[in-house]
Amino acid sequence: MPVSPAYRPEPRFFDLGEDYGDAVRPASFPQTILRFRNDRAAATVGLETLDDAGWIAAFGRFEPLPGQPGPVAMRYHGHQFRTYNPDLGDGRGFLAAQLRADDGRLLDLGTKGSGQTPWSRGADGRLTLKGGVREVLAAEMLEALGVPTSRAFSLIETGEALERGDEPSPTRSAVLVRLSHSHVRFGTFQRAAYFGRTDMIEALVEHARALYHPEVEGGDVPGFLAAVVAASARLTARWIAAGFVHGVLNTDNLNVTGESFDYGPWRFLPWYEPGFTAAYFDQTGLYAFARQPEAVFWALTQLGGALKTVAAAEPLTAALNGFGPAYIRELRAAFLERLGVKSLGEAADQRLLDTTLALLREGGEGLRWEPLFHDWFGGFASSARALRGPRAKTYQGEAFDAFRFALFEHEPDRPERLEHPVFARPEPEEMLIDEVEAIWAAIDAGDDWGPFEAKIDRVRAAGAARR
Repeated sequence: MPVSPAYRPEPRFFDLGEDYGDAVRPASFPQTILRFRNDRAAATVGLETLDDAGWIAAFGRFEPLPGQPGPVAMRYHGHQFRTYNPDLGDGRGFLAAQLRADDGRLLDLGTKGSGQTPWSRGADGRLTLKGGVREVLAAEMLEALGVPTSRAFSLIETGEALERGDEPSPTRSAVLVRLSHSHVRFGTFQRAAYFGRTDMIEALVEHARALYHPEVEGGDVPGFLAAVVAASARLTARWIAAGFVHGVLNTDNLNVTGESFDYGPWRFLPWYEPGFTAAYFDQTGLYAFARQPEAVFWALTQLGGALKTVAAAEPLTAALNGFGPAYIRELRAAFLERLGVKSLGEAADQRLLDTTLALLREGGEGLRWEPLFHDWFGGFASSARALRGPRAKTYQGEAFDAFRFALFEHEPDRPERLEHPVFARPEPEEMLIDEVEAIWAAIDAGDDWGPFEAKIDRVRAAGAARR
């Protein structure tokens, strides 16, 4: 395959041995129609030089990339809606490759819908094309909003008719590849603890510490947990600032690098609604928008419980107790970034966070989540634009006055960004469910990929405007 000189294979997970994964074979698909290739992401790992035939060979038929030993289905357990499940593992995906990015990070190419594995539990190991389209859209929007996220790397339609109980069937099939900073999950540690394998936990800690948190000294298990806590706090804060609901925050869907992945029933908030849920099956609101910090902290305590088999409880507890303060710090920073202003110190930054949330709460459906950040990006530098825009009538009253005072205290951060054409538009780029369904309907009814491709272009432009 004609990979570029920047391609640097480094299949390190495979060094852990057979206790952590199973060698598998990908499914043989009747068709391989390339629907999406992320050349921007591919350029970071030296794979942008693949032509479409080579791309399909690598990510539709899964012919091994140079220097890669072949796919492995990773083993893990996890709490699913707080019920422990020891029958998990990669049931419709595998780790296809690991490689160094241009920024030095070790990244995974992981699959979804690539066929059955020993952990499929009778399922077909497939992915619907609609599910693949939705994952691409989620990852692109999150990346544009500055959320640590896996990147949708490839989407190939595979020509099978799938039966699903929760959507119209038969439906079209696909295989997705994501580029992610580790697939070592909290549940990977839980599995080792479940079997009483302290040797496996120690090996996992050292593996993940050395590769993903090298600032932590070898053997410092509480230090490793503290690093995972800090990364998870940053991720959670940025979900909240983005108005994002992951939907399924089980311990097998959270990893040691604090980068989100595996987008199933996700949603973005239309407007401020703390109890907003993404999954129709989340009937108790366990993973609702405002409960995501609680959910992530609970998952971290399960990771801490697994690590308690190889480290003292007290320093592990101290590491876990760092989540709350770290989350608040990261939330302040995330809101400042979303509003395009500089920090003025803890008190002033907290005042801006509080008044922003109060305005969103009061504004409700008439304001919506994303438009506030579009209108007021750059602080006082955007005041004339915001007060002449489509939401001008909502910007009045006590809540708005408090928000404006807090915002105008803060100096704009790189106000020249407002010259980008994105900010001349009256409306921001959103990713609400009605538009997502309309994008899918065009594909499903007429094989029209134009709205999907145009949406990605607009989302990327919006992300570039804020950088």
